[in-house]
Amino acid sequence: MRLAEAWRVALDALRANRLRSVLTMLGVVIGVAAVVALVGIGTGTKGQIEQQVEGLGSNLLLVVPGRLEAGSAPAASTMTLDDVEAVARVVGDRDRVAATIASGETVRAGSRSAFGSMQGVLENTPSVFVRRLDRGSYLTRTDVTTGRRVAVLGAGTATTLFGDRDPIGRQITIGGVRFRVIGTFERLGQSLGVDRDSEVHVPVTAAQRLLGTDRIDGLAIRAPDRERIDQLSTSVVDTLTERHPDSDFSAVTQEQILGVLGDILGVLTGVLAAIAGISLLVGGVGVSNIMLVSVRERTKEIGLRKAVGARPRDIGVQFLLEAVLLTTIGGILGMALGVTSAILVDAFSPVPAAITWWSLALAFGVSAVVGIVFGVVPAQRAGRLDPVVALRTE
Repeated sequence: MRLAEAWRVALDALRANRLRSVLTMLGVVIGVAAVVALVGIGTGTKGQIEQQVEGLGSNLLLVVPGRLEAGSAPAASTMTLDDVEAVARVVGDRDRVAATIASGETVRAGSRSAFGSMQGVLENTPSVFVRRLDRGSYLTRTDVTTGRRVAVLGAGTATTLFGDRDPIGRQITIGGVRFRVIGTFERLGQSLGVDRDSEVHVPVTAAQRLLGTDRIDGLAIRAPDRERIDQLSTSVVDTLTERHPDSDFSAVTQEQILGVLGDILGVLTGVLAAIAGISLLVGGVGVSNIMLVSVRERTKEIGLRKAVGARPRDIGVQFLLEAVLLTTIGGILGMALGVTSAILVDAFSPVPAAITWWSLALAFGVSAVVGIVFGVVPAQRAGRLDPVVALRTE
């Protein structure tokens, strides 16, 4: 039997039992759609997180107290502003070293209040991290040196406290201490699970006075180029360890952060795809079951074909093509449903989704393989039928 004729006969056989064919394909459609949609959501989430990490700035090196190891307890910081100067000498440029002390505080303006993250920072924070102003100006070195009580508000905090009014020059209260607003940031939204629009930047010296401490929580260093980051990391950690022998320090780069997050999200995406793949397996079992029923129903047809010269291989290929056709059509419909679902999730929910060509190719390939794997047994059974016995079957 020619292959073209075999495809035509397979299509006619599926048309003869439309409802049964549709119900059989349903399991494959759902399985492929689930795989495409979940892989798309996983890929979109991974891409969004990578974009957020890279959006912090380029060639960043983050230095924190303690060891960044599984099971390690958080460590209290022993770093001070003197350490900033020591690290700046190692880096060779003070403008490349930013320091931070953070605390969750209630910010008030008149009768309105907002809970936000107060960040005590140096004047060079916008040049180390990527952070743009919407209006006003940022902190100056004089502000930091004198501990001036001035503040730069995140977009969300500014809107909550002042609405549509211009906040520049107005007074806010943090922990009972008045600060004057000198600028506001552009709206950023969520970044790595943190609402960047609720931040309030004040001079690090003013924040230390407000909190009654001389510590800083961490350092951020913008390396001149990627090639020097590892060497700079070692030098900075060695310098801090020499200044604080009883304390541990860790330095992590953007690439390391992206690597860890990428591995976690990759495993999560794989697990979700595997769970969705179970429905594909169930759909394959359904295909095999229906094809076995089809072999039994068409026993006389098989006997007649063998009697007029059809080889066992021809009969086997015929039923195998029917199984592959079922799963292939189901795979195409499933891909369309999965792509549509991913687009709707991306458009109408905060969960990102991104469809990649390899996920579609994988879904289509798997659906075709399911048809082959689960169609082999019915095809072999059909090919082995004895023509005499088949023709006598009632």
